[in-house]
Amino acid sequence: MEMVPSEENQFVPKEGVFWSCRQSIFDEMKRLSQIQNAAEEPRVLCIIQDITSAKTVNERLTLNLPASTTLSKLHEDVAHKAGYVNGTFDLAWGNTPDMAPLDHSSEMSLSDSGFEPGGKRNFLQLTDKDGEQPQIASDESGTADSSGLDDSSQERFIGPLPRDGTAGCSGDYSSPSYSYSSILNKSETGYVGLVNQAMTCYLNSLLQTLFMTPEFRNALYNWEFEELEEDPVTSIPYQLQRLFVLLQTSKKRAIETTDVTRSFGWDSSEAWQQHDVQELCRVMFDALEQKWKQTEQADLINQLYQGKLKDYVRCLECGYESWRIDTYLDIPLVIRPFGASQAYGSVEEALQAFIQPETLDGPNQYFCERCKKKCDARKGLRFLHFPYLLTLQLKRFDFDYTTMHRIKLNDRMTFPEELDMSPFIDVEDEKSPQTESCTDSGAENEGSCHSDQMSNDFSTDDCVDEGICLDSTSSTERVLKPKSLLTFELFSVMVHSGSAAGGHYYACIKSFSDGQWYSFNDQHVSKITQDDIRKTYGGSSGSRGYYSSAFASSTNAYMLIYRLKDPSRNAKYLAVEDFPEHIKSLVQKEKESEEQEKRQREIERNTCKIKLFCMHPVKMMMESKLEVHKDKTLREATEMAYKLMELDGVVSLDCCRLVKYDEFHEYLERSYEGEEDTPMGLLLGGVKSSYMFDLLLETRRPEQVFQPYKPGEVMVKVHVVDLKSESIASPISVRAYLNQTITEFKQLIAQATGLSAETMRVVLERCYNDLRLLYVPNKTLKAEGFFRSNKVFVESSELTDHQVAFTDSLLWKLLDRHGNTIRLLVLLPEQSPGTLANRTLCQKVGGDSDAPFEGSKGNRKSVEAILEESTEKLKNLSLQQQQGSSTSDSQKSSDASDFEHIESPTQEADSNSSLCVAADNRELENRIRATAGGSGGASSDPENHFACEERSDSEVNNDRSTSSVDSDILSSSHSSDTLCNADSGPIQLANGLDSHSITSSRRSKAHEGKKETWDTAEEDSGTDSEYDDNGKSKAEAQYLYFRAEPCSQDDATWDTQKCLVVHVDKRITLAAFKQNLEPYVGVTSTQFKVFRVYANNQEFESVRLNETLSSFSDDNKITIRLGRALKKGEYRVKVYQLLVNEPEPCKFLVDTVFAKGMTVRQSKEELLPQLKEQCKLDLSIDRVRLRKKTWKNPGTVFLDYHVYEEDISISSNWEVFLEVLNEPEKMKSMSQLAVLTRRWSPATMKLGPFQEVILESSSVEELKEKLCEISDIPLENLEFAKGRGTFPCDISVLEIHQDLDWNPKVSTLNVWPLYICDDGAVVFYRDSTEEPLELSEDERNELMKKESSRLLKTGHRVSYSPRKEKALKIYLDGGPAKDPGQD
Repeated sequence: MEMVPSEENQFVPKEGVFWSCRQSIFDEMKRLSQIQNAAEEPRVLCIIQDITSAKTVNERLTLNLPASTTLSKLHEDVAHKAGYVNGTFDLAWGNTPDMAPLDHSSEMSLSDSGFEPGGKRNFLQLTDKDGEQPQIASDESGTADSSGLDDSSQERFIGPLPRDGTAGCSGDYSSPSYSYSSILNKSETGYVGLVNQAMTCYLNSLLQTLFMTPEFRNALYNWEFEELEEDPVTSIPYQLQRLFVLLQTSKKRAIETTDVTRSFGWDSSEAWQQHDVQELCRVMFDALEQKWKQTEQADLINQLYQGKLKDYVRCLECGYESWRIDTYLDIPLVIRPFGASQAYGSVEEALQAFIQPETLDGPNQYFCERCKKKCDARKGLRFLHFPYLLTLQLKRFDFDYTTMHRIKLNDRMTFPEELDMSPFIDVEDEKSPQTESCTDSGAENEGSCHSDQMSNDFSTDDCVDEGICLDSTSSTERVLKPKSLLTFELFSVMVHSGSAAGGHYYACIKSFSDGQWYSFNDQHVSKITQDDIRKTYGGSSGSRGYYSSAFASSTNAYMLIYRLKDPSRNAKYLAVEDFPEHIKSLVQKEKESEEQEKRQREIERNTCKIKLFCMHPVKMMMESKLEVHKDKTLREATEMAYKLMELDGVVSLDCCRLVKYDEFHEYLERSYEGEEDTPMGLLLGGVKSSYMFDLLLETRRPEQVFQPYKPGEVMVKVHVVDLKSESIASPISVRAYLNQTITEFKQLIAQATGLSAETMRVVLERCYNDLRLLYVPNKTLKAEGFFRSNKVFVESSELTDHQVAFTDSLLWKLLDRHGNTIRLLVLLPEQSPGTLANRTLCQKVGGDSDAPFEGSKGNRKSVEAILEESTEKLKNLSLQQQQGSSTSDSQKSSDASDFEHIESPTQEADSNSSLCVAADNRELENRIRATAGGSGGASSDPENHFACEERSDSEVNNDRSTSSVDSDILSSSHSSDTLCNADSGPIQLANGLDSHSITSSRRSKAHEGKKETWDTAEEDSGTDSEYDDNGKSKAEAQYLYFRAEPCSQDDATWDTQKCLVVHVDKRITLAAFKQNLEPYVGVTSTQFKVFRVYANNQEFESVRLNETLSSFSDDNKITIRLGRALKKGEYRVKVYQLLVNEPEPCKFLVDTVFAKGMTVRQSKEELLPQLKEQCKLDLSIDRVRLRKKTWKNPGTVFLDYHVYEEDISISSNWEVFLEVLNEPEKMKSMSQLAVLTRRWSPATMKLGPFQEVILESSSVEELKEKLCEISDIPLENLEFAKGRGTFPCDISVLEIHQDLDWNPKVSTLNVWPLYICDDGAVVFYRDSTEEPLELSEDERNELMKKESSRLLKTGHRVSYSPRKEKALKIYLDGGPAKDPGQD
């Protein structure tokens, strides 16, 4: 046998080589085939965000996998790429708060699991599994290091980490020179973070420091809560105990602090308050001491944190010393001395400065009790005792007296890891008998001692206690500790990052169990090094000059906590097995609570929440939310939906099913036949926070069968149109396919409706009122613009209507009217004057014409008279239009509107007397019926031109686009309404009424060579009127659909006896709408006003008569009020009285009407009788003036000869001031200036009344001379200032003397800073020689209260006060007491 060498240099048989090569070829071909198949199948793009740590939260992993990839293979690929052990993490859908993890062991493909192929991005989140971070794969497996990132990203950073979804105090601050060490897993650090509620980083830093203090933690564990004595919710020690137990035993990444803050008595608003961590430490210790009274822990705070110092003053002549003992909980160290240009460089240097005495000499000499005179003395502080836990506060926050703002000092200050405090203890050897002392006087300051405060304590003799001579034995009481017993070890650095305005706190803490430093930054805990601690010194590497802090890092140490190195006292953390029994019970309780929370969270993460709709047989369409576990079957979900929609007893469960539904398009997407046992998670595509579709609980009658809904079908609502009765039936639902042709679609409709497909016309409404006739047989529905949900109208009659152009057909007219008709609720006034006072309503369409609603035949006769009169007017108008002549009617009644002659092309009317909408009061989309003839004499009159069915081609456009005139009318949809708060009283309608319909089409084309006149917007100043230049009423050239009927009980939002339901074409103008309402109001349209009712029953008057009702929609409400409508050139004006010396200077008087071209005097002549009648004001025309009103400010004085619209601009709903004069008008020319002046008297702290001064020019000298005349103040002593704000320019008498710009250096009034260019300016003046009144503190406070009350009532500001920082308080009684005077 021939042998050949193998790769291992061993000889193998030649045949073996052959078979080996053959197998390799087969394997390669198989691999290539797989690659080819993989290339051909669709791929799924997955983007994974790792949110398990702060360092990876901004990283994205991208995988492009075949759609056939299983979920288990996806987890393997993610684990390999992220560097984690598979099975130690979860993958959940991204962009959702309720993330449901994917099954890591499932063999389901990505396409079947809801992933979208074809290049669409599928966002996933890599999260902790069961509250624990994923395990890092070992280096042997070829994965990344512990952080999952390469070495280049392993720089250490000590600074604030970005927080997941939580806000810092005012933002995050970081330095580009810092970097964090790798964010270790929770299991490796062994510590749990604290969640930042909003701005509670200062609280988190302090709580973590206390937790990492063994003596404090152990003492807290030894305290036992007595539930019978106190509520656990308000017990601060108990909630701290719970928090520490969770920090030590919880498996969570971070835990909440809301229970602790709730025990403080804080509400949610406190979480948004910034506070100082040192202030919180003081307040919390005070609260704990109060809670621990009468317990073993009563003196715990003092034992751990309290030290003592001596505050002394020694006479330099005789050696006499006075002193007292003070206690402290922390030592405040000055960063930069006041007035100094250089900061202290280290904590030792600042401590030395803290105890450095100062010399009291010169004017600051100390009065020595022994010398009985003022002598030079030395004042200072000496430490007598250091606490076991030494707290140093670095006073980085200061006040800049140059800018008058708080600042932060970022200067560099070093601090040692071990601090020797022996140089700072009291080692004075002088035991002179002349030295005297005071005993502990009880004036201890149980908190931090501030050197600046202590300096003031002994600046006078009042604060020095009487001295007691020390005998020789007293020296033995001061036994100095050896230096080794005064060495303190640093274990906590609380860092502030930011400015004096706000920032972020975090803590760097050393664990006493392993000596390792950790950064506790809210919910993030990470290892750090000594280099990171040194980076918190602050400042820069340069000199410590005055401006050094301006360019230094804003991240630096703020509080340092040291522990005394004393092996006899240094404690270790209590292990879990050494917990007291009550703590073990608490641990078990919290563990069970955490497990329950985990189970509940798991249920939430596996619950599908989707909108559910149901067409309830009784309650109509209902909406709810269905919450169903993803493993529940469709059958079980249907039972849940059945109970949720309260169908028990209404429909049997067998007659209900759940289908996929699109509410927006009202589209039934698909049904689930044969999938009753399929889990809902599979049917809905997984658990998601929101779905792109909804569910509908569909019901049927027992004899019916559910229709299957297949994906890809479109829903079509088919409305059958009957041209003979001119009605449109309720819709029938038909499902079709987009690839069907029009011919096939007609056959489908024929089967559903029974109509003939051969003569069928199908009209698609693509969007609102956009009709399209479908006439191409082979065109598909998709090409015609069909979508998920569609609406079509079908008609199949033998009439010749289909032979004319669609836009000229009766079908088009009917659909056009149907699409533009709206339903309005009209509230009529209580009484109607004039000949039509006994107004009645017409009979309902389709009702018995002989059966009135109520009342007698006498009333019925008056109704017929009314309808006959209005019909005759319409006939006359139609004849005028046809003849093209201009005729005038001299016999028109004064209480009925005149019709304007309008030149227009020959026009005939629509169909029978009028077209009416049927009485479906909910909406008019169901059907439209023609009025049968019960509308008075119009339908029975054979000569009535509105009864003709013929219509020329010139009457309509060839398509649905409106003419240019129509465009102008239809575009006027903006609101031109004015507010009206008038109330309407109850009204009573006459009985026995029939509905009244007047219908015509306004769409027409003008014949060539003929001029067409339309009711368009006027070009003058925007005023609308019902009259033309000749005073005749303007009417519509043609009448659009209008029908009114009494309000039924179903529409009883108002009193049905005074309410009309009006169906009207919204293209009608307001003028024509008002004319149609005349028979029901009982007066002409010029004698009533229309108010549109908005939300909260606000009413706005509609005044633009040329605008259409296109801005109205179904069921809008309208109120009719009696009152004269405006004529052309008239304006409605509100008149207010100006009362300059009254508390409320603006008082409403009346509504009146001013006309264009009217003089001011003429308007006053018309106004005065109205004021006498309505306001009981009997005024002389020469003693009143009108002036401009701008908000509450009086402006230009209108002179009698001024003409409106020529000299005075006027607009709709104008407002003017009427001012009553004490003497005849002095203003005669526009060159004059009227100024309102007021005297300020500093000696009496009072303001005088307003006095008007008329100036002939804008000269400051003239103003001063006028003020001298009315005040007798010498010209050289007179000072003036312009008032600020709106009239009357109120200002507090405590501020006016210094806050106003008195005596500006200008010569004219119309320049800065005065800018007095118009009448009505307010000027204060005073006597410069008058001294202000001296007020005591009580008098000032009392006056301040009175002024505050006065100015608040008038709506003016009291004084500027910046937002005050809320004081930090902990409430021992469970919460703050509500101030009864607080708003």
